[in-house]
Amino acid sequence: MTPGQILSAILLAMAISAGGTWQVQDWRMGKKFAEQLARQGAAHQKDLDAITSEAWRQQNAERDMRLAVEQRASFADQKHFLELSDEKRNQAALRDSLSTAELRLSVLLDETDPASCCNLPATTGAVGVVHAARRARLDPAHAQRVIGITDDGDQGLIALRACQAYVRAIAQ
Repeated sequence: MTPGQILSAILLAMAISAGGTWQVQDWRMGKKFAEQLARQGAAHQKDLDAITSEAWRQQNAERDMRLAVEQRASFADQKHFLELSDEKRNQAALRDSLSTAELRLSVLLDETDPASCCNLPATTGAVGVVHAARRARLDPAHAQRVIGITDDGDQGLIALRACQAYVRAIAQ
């Protein structure tokens, strides 16, 4: 072999050796890169699992809160219905008592009013609450209208309490 051939053979051997080393290094780098990607993927999956778990927890908490509000609102609605039906039953009993003359509505008279010239006796009996005050009995038809007005007012107050209870139930 000539010195040129020897030099060529040495250069070729060095090139092959260097090329193989690069391939080995590339393979090792690829393996490291793949391991790094796998670790990142596992960490990412762990983060996704934590996020999903927290989302489920929040969704369950919101559902439980909504169910609690619905239960309170349902309870308030039932209470309102019972109050309203009791009030209607009481009003019907009062109307019946007025219509059968078991109960009479009366009003206090202003004794200082000069226009009130009728001399009605002061009623002091088991029915009267005010002692020695002059009272006048209302006409039954007027008494029914007064009861109707108070019935409407009572129903309005019951409805207002129901609305307030509903708002309180939602606000909690």
